[in-house]
Amino acid sequence: MDRYPFPDDLIRAQQEWHDTYRALAVPRPRHATELRRLLLLSVRIEWHPFWLTPAGWSPAARVELRRLAAGGRQAEAA
Repeated sequence: MDRYPFPDDLIRAQQEWHDTYRALAVPRPRHATELRRLLLLSVRIEWHPFWLTPAGWSPAARVELRRLAAGGRQAEAA
């Protein structure tokens, strides 16, 4: 059972954020599109209504969202 009832759109936004962040690591001459996308997703995640609920008040909820959205990628990097 999930400890935090994250909405699907918030999880998708965090997953897209991770994907976009990794796309910035690919060497290319310009990253303007990825940077704009990363900023848009950051705002969408930061101001999501979930953070106003009692479950979203905990700083641990933000950490758990990032862990959940990374989907085991952190374990691969370690």
